[in-house]
Amino acid sequence: MHKSMILSFVISVLLVSCKDEPRNSSNSFEPFSIESIEAHMATLASDEFQGRMPCSEGEDKTVAYLVDQLEAMGLQAGNGSSFTQDVPLLEIDGTPDEKMVLDYGDEKVELDFPKDFVVHTQRKADKVSIKDSELVFCGYGIVAPERGWNDFKDVDLKGKTAVVLVNDPGFGGQDSTFFKGNTMTYYGRWTYKYEEADRQGADGLLIIHEKTSAGYPWFVVESSWTGGQQGLSGIDRTQDCGVKGWISLNTAKGLFDKAGLDMAKEIRSARTKDFQPKSLKAKASVSIENEYTECISKNVAAILPGAKNPDEFVVYTAHWDHIGIGPAVEGDSIYNGALDNASGTTAVLEIAKAFAMSEKKQERSIMFLFVTAEEQGLLGSEYYVKNPLVPIDKTVCNLNMDGVNPAGKMKDFTIVGIGHSEMDEYAERAAKKEGRYILTEPEPEKGYFYRSDHFNFAKAGVPALYAEGGYDHWDKGKEYAMEFKEGYVKDRYHAPADEFDAEQWNYDGFIQDASIYFNIGKTISNSDDWPKWYEGSEFRRATGNN
Repeated sequence: MHKSMILSFVISVLLVSCKDEPRNSSNSFEPFSIESIEAHMATLASDEFQGRMPCSEGEDKTVAYLVDQLEAMGLQAGNGSSFTQDVPLLEIDGTPDEKMVLDYGDEKVELDFPKDFVVHTQRKADKVSIKDSELVFCGYGIVAPERGWNDFKDVDLKGKTAVVLVNDPGFGGQDSTFFKGNTMTYYGRWTYKYEEADRQGADGLLIIHEKTSAGYPWFVVESSWTGGQQGLSGIDRTQDCGVKGWISLNTAKGLFDKAGLDMAKEIRSARTKDFQPKSLKAKASVSIENEYTECISKNVAAILPGAKNPDEFVVYTAHWDHIGIGPAVEGDSIYNGALDNASGTTAVLEIAKAFAMSEKKQERSIMFLFVTAEEQGLLGSEYYVKNPLVPIDKTVCNLNMDGVNPAGKMKDFTIVGIGHSEMDEYAERAAKKEGRYILTEPEPEKGYFYRSDHFNFAKAGVPALYAEGGYDHWDKGKEYAMEFKEGYVKDRYHAPADEFDAEQWNYDGFIQDASIYFNIGKTISNSDDWPKWYEGSEFRRATGNN
């Protein structure tokens, strides 16, 4: 999740011991086997799999394991005679200068990598630099014509570097109609800001990190944006913004102070349509030396053919990848990705097994799709929707799992990005059957809707669901559940500490969520209905089934 990512759900599997709760639920969905769950988790999150980085030995082992499991279930290959789909990736391993130099005319200031800044490039080039590039504060870096909004008005960014705020102007306000209030819009995502900097012709882009607005601490920036970075290959980026990255909040405060600007006042101004870009009166210089390779990663896909409408598909997704081997933390450099996303991969394997074991054949076909390179920017799912193995207009819905609750039973079933489609209603009916209720995500400002693979399906017009329990513990309530979530994000998200420990994993919540996902897929696969987008959703299909 570079994501990539993640987590509106829950939790550190290791933060707080769950030994006081039973590991088996009395109302567990029987086809889900705790022994099988443990076996998948222990394998996928093991050091042997080296953090499951795409185009690594860890990928080879992961893909082979998934294919073996799907074949053993008797499922059909999802890509003709093959269970895999090639995904061409370009990996750029960039080494930035240890210092970024800021020239104020009368003095020069050096910023330290990675304490003060983190930069990388998406260009396939031996070296990428900005040299004496004027820093310009461009608000939130947004151009939204439908809102009459332009943070780049009257400025030519050629030869300049834009400095922009994370999130969007609605965050922190009381007006839910201004952008979407505390619910992050796509304009708040770093991916959008990168894209807009490309369109503006900027030499560089620096996003000001702030933990609350970003949804994760600075360490996540360091771990996610240093070392090898992957993108889809074959894309001409020679005209794109060359240097992209982040600066810390303290670094940004120093920039504004040196420019004689009141940062708080400028942020307030950036929340208005009248905002005008302002020079930060400094010129930045930094270089990145690159080594780059191209490789073929793999999506893994299997199909259970439908009996009545085999040409219509319900698609389950989970990303199998994580971020591999990175900076050592307390002597551990393997980022195992147990919760993110060995758990989702395991859940979809268990759901596939449950369907394969079903005595009654489903009327529609079901695809089980395990995508690569989510953590690098949802690349595997992006490639899939542009090169689908089954027609997108025959894809009825997407059910995505990215992290599955190991904290125990939950009363809530929280829908990420609620309000887009009738998938919400399918989820609510399934949750009620288990005595649970639908919760609107409590942290919409973190933009989780844009941080996992369902987003690419939604952009392609496919109604998608991304949901999980994690905010209202069945026995211990909301405060306890939130402590788990906050502990995970603080200490284990994109860190080596995201490891699997069978003794501290409670399976009740895992099985709850897998059961709901299974039942939603079963309902839709045995129906002639097509889940519809709600009026006003930006993802509504232009034609066809709405």
